[in-house]
Amino acid sequence: MSASRRKFLQSLSRSALVLPLEGVLAVALPPRLFGLPENTPLPKLEDDLGISFLNVAKDAGLNAKTIFGGEHKNKYLLETTGCGVAFYDYDNDGWLDIFLVNGTRLEGFPAGQEPTSHLFKNNRDGTFTDVTAKAGLTHSGWGQGVCIGDYDNDGFEDLFVTYFGKNVLYHNNGDGTFTDVSEKAGVAGKKTRWGTGCAFVDYDKDGHLDLFVANYIDLDLATAPVPESGPCLYKGMMVACGPPGLTGGKNILYHNNGDGTFTDVSEAAGITSANGTFGLGVLVADLDNDGWPDIYVANDSTPSALYQNKKNGKFVDIGIEAGCALSSDGKPQAGMGISAADYDLDGNLDLVKTNFAGDTPSLYHNRGGAQFDDATFTGGLGAHTQFLGWGCGFFDMDNDGWPDILICNGHVYPEVEQLKTEAGYAQRKLLYKNLRNGRFDDVSFKAGPGISEPFASRGCAFGDFDNDGDLDIVVNPVNDYPQLLRCDSGTGNNWIKVRTIGVKSNRSGIGARIRCVTRPPDEKTSHSQIDEVRSGGGYFSQNDLRIHFGIGKATKVELLEVKWPSGQVDTLKDLAVNHLVFVKEGEGIVRTMQFGKDSKSTR
Repeated sequence: MSASRRKFLQSLSRSALVLPLEGVLAVALPPRLFGLPENTPLPKLEDDLGISFLNVAKDAGLNAKTIFGGEHKNKYLLETTGCGVAFYDYDNDGWLDIFLVNGTRLEGFPAGQEPTSHLFKNNRDGTFTDVTAKAGLTHSGWGQGVCIGDYDNDGFEDLFVTYFGKNVLYHNNGDGTFTDVSEKAGVAGKKTRWGTGCAFVDYDKDGHLDLFVANYIDLDLATAPVPESGPCLYKGMMVACGPPGLTGGKNILYHNNGDGTFTDVSEAAGITSANGTFGLGVLVADLDNDGWPDIYVANDSTPSALYQNKKNGKFVDIGIEAGCALSSDGKPQAGMGISAADYDLDGNLDLVKTNFAGDTPSLYHNRGGAQFDDATFTGGLGAHTQFLGWGCGFFDMDNDGWPDILICNGHVYPEVEQLKTEAGYAQRKLLYKNLRNGRFDDVSFKAGPGISEPFASRGCAFGDFDNDGDLDIVVNPVNDYPQLLRCDSGTGNNWIKVRTIGVKSNRSGIGARIRCVTRPPDEKTSHSQIDEVRSGGGYFSQNDLRIHFGIGKATKVELLEVKWPSGQVDTLKDLAVNHLVFVKEGEGIVRTMQFGKDSKSTR
């Protein structure tokens, strides 16, 4: 995209912030398209957020349709879950590429015409080129989740994709190509399993990335129930059966042997003895602040699991006693996606989880030591029960230094289009602005058409694909083309990004906790944020590995502290804003990049 064209599009999207869109929407679109009952007045747009999200996927060249199950009717639950997506700098050029997981259909496809996942290379001008075939990634099947991490510490992030069938581990060869090493590495699986969320995690802190894979259902299509067999009903309609009544899958933990192979240690590590099953979204985070990574799994229709790392190679599920496994009234939920951030800046990582229609999302406030309070209603996330949530994430949309929340929605059953009481199969997103007092405000109608337009969303990922200093979003749908939601900001707020390079720790720096301290103008107290480098997360997806901190009007970063999995702590002071800094374990900053029209790199 040319610079003039980009400026033109930005001017259009920014002007939309101040136009009286509520009048336009009320005339042009029925409330049902926005998940509201008939005759409900649409909200007025009173405040200018200073940002707008515009779907630029088509102009950017993201021209691969995601195929997943039947478009109007589903026979099996397998056709409903959809796929994840990754913001993934596979070639280390400092620009985010995009990997879109793809699926298939029950009836199959003629030889040579099967859908495959797609790798799109960033052309650094707002457009992408499909390099899937050249990269050697033309694998087909029921793709599900994606996560990245440098499992062999060679300096290039490797790629793991989960499937209904056998999972695939691609070794990044460092020359733009990949090699399928799934069987050799021992992570393909010995039978057909339904892999879902995944994450690389150095759970024993030996410097080698291990791998956690959630599994949903032990499904055999030859014997699985069909809608008519129950019959399986949703509000009077026959729909795909499950998960209740089906046998839940067991999650897997693979230990990295350090020689390119992995060993299944699920039973010995206590993973298989956890409460609940039907695992979907996976999150790795140090939720009790003990310096060791814990693992949270959003379970469907059963209590979610929080595997606490016992520091001896074992995990114990403490989800129920920790207060983050059930709804506020103590009931299991149909959990989908899961994300973490310190939304109130108290030094503890909080959680947001998406759930089924008829329920709210879940907001869990961490009061310390992995003890959570359900803050869904007090935090402002309890107003909507009509949506069915999938991808989600905390992200600082306006760079003010406070994490906001995005939730991507879309119904699980395409048959709901027959019902006037539902929000539709395609549903709008929910965007919540952090009010800096423990509460969030629903600003979904104030942030541009990328948020308010109904879409059959599944996985989503967050990252700055155009390197302009604000966070963009990529969304993978079912049976549609992806969305690339470019954030166009007029706030003038500053930021800093951090890319970690491990030495004694794993090369990706996954598991490193970063603290960013700034002092905004005219404020007496400092502003301290934390985040962690993590693989996987959300719903089956992978965010940019570069950690992004919005810092408002602060003109420098007073302190940047990196606590590595090895125990090494690197402390950096008085850093320039609006830069990407590469921090190498034990050495500090080894390279910086300045983005924008004056973009430059120094070593």
